[in-house]
Amino acid sequence: MRLLHLVHQYLPEHVGGVELYTQSLARYQVRQQGHEVAIFYPSEQPPSAALDGETYFLREQEDGVRVYGVCLGPRNRTRVFLSTFGQKTVSAALDRVLARERPDLVHVQHLMGFPASTVAQVHAAGIPVVITLHDYWFPCANAQLVTNYDNTICAGPSWWLNCAHCALARAGREDDRWLTPFVAPVMAARSFRLRRVLGAAEKIIAPTEFVRDIYAGLGMPTERVRVVSHGIEVPRYVQEQPASERRHRPGQLHIVYVGSLAWQKGLHVLVEAVNRLPEEGVQLTIFGDLDKSPDYVAGLRSLARHPGIDFAGRVAHEELWPFLLEQADVAVLPTLWYEVSPLTIQEMFAAHVPLVASRIGALPEKIRDGVDGLLFPPGDVDALHRILLRLRDEPELLSRLRRQIRPTRLMEEHVDEVDALYRELA
Repeated sequence: MRLLHLVHQYLPEHVGGVELYTQSLARYQVRQQGHEVAIFYPSEQPPSAALDGETYFLREQEDGVRVYGVCLGPRNRTRVFLSTFGQKTVSAALDRVLARERPDLVHVQHLMGFPASTVAQVHAAGIPVVITLHDYWFPCANAQLVTNYDNTICAGPSWWLNCAHCALARAGREDDRWLTPFVAPVMAARSFRLRRVLGAAEKIIAPTEFVRDIYAGLGMPTERVRVVSHGIEVPRYVQEQPASERRHRPGQLHIVYVGSLAWQKGLHVLVEAVNRLPEEGVQLTIFGDLDKSPDYVAGLRSLARHPGIDFAGRVAHEELWPFLLEQADVAVLPTLWYEVSPLTIQEMFAAHVPLVASRIGALPEKIRDGVDGLLFPPGDVDALHRILLRLRDEPELLSRLRRQIRPTRLMEEHVDEVDALYRELA
């Protein structure tokens, strides 16, 4: 089967969960299923980087995956947002790539920065479309259902006035509320277009039941949604590592956080909880890009008073696995938003590391409270502090949680399930 993946941005220009997932899925589809696979995305490369007579560049990735980047140069948030209403360069380049690749199926990983007409364009070529819901971008321009004006969970559009308020806040014009009646119709038009896009897809993949239910609750078309859990790549030596007992001494606890350093991830909640722990024997190692949200990171550094807190920065997976296997006692996900399906959970479980996480979004669907992890109310520093203190003082609890971690779903299993869905359409 010939496959084409559409994604809003890609490696090495951007490194994130959707990009890494797309790369991994494409490689496994070539290696495991024998498909011919290509990826198409709007690139920040300047037009001068394009092939002669084209608007895109082409490179061949490992495992034979071809990558097409349409050369647009850097785009600000406003230009990316307006692309939903039309982007001639992207549409023209996609036509050329469709003609060149002749895919049997197009899998949309993310449409941010693409015209809403993209799915209709693919259908016009007689090609079926599958869409994966990696976040909440279809009903929410923020993609996270978190407001820009007060950082709270949003219940969805209310005559799109709250969407307009949110858009103005994101543009730094929160005080210009008089513009709300003019912006609201634009947000409504965006919503109508993207609702039609979802309704037109032959199949929609949701990584969790929670995501499917949120989309349904917001009135988005979910009749063709299939819940397909993510899988991850795990090195062979990690898979073969037995869930052996580590000797946890009372008073010793090494906590790890892996992920984005952004407000909605709730890392400040974790830092404050660790600040209240005894200094002796407690460590918190934070892995994440220190440059992406510099103001927030600066605030975290100022907040961090415990001597055991270490901002370790980004780390490659090949370096992370040995750390998790040898040093991490527990991982914490203190998120404040509706996480879709963080791969961090599966990575920690693959390394036999129990999780402490906020009771929000899809996390309770992935973490069994009191079995392989512990849950606490989002944003509750006191509750998180009590859990961490308990884990520090009761090493037998940590051992019990570790023993009860289930085997991690691997990428091979995920690819097989996605392929079965493809073949239903073929």
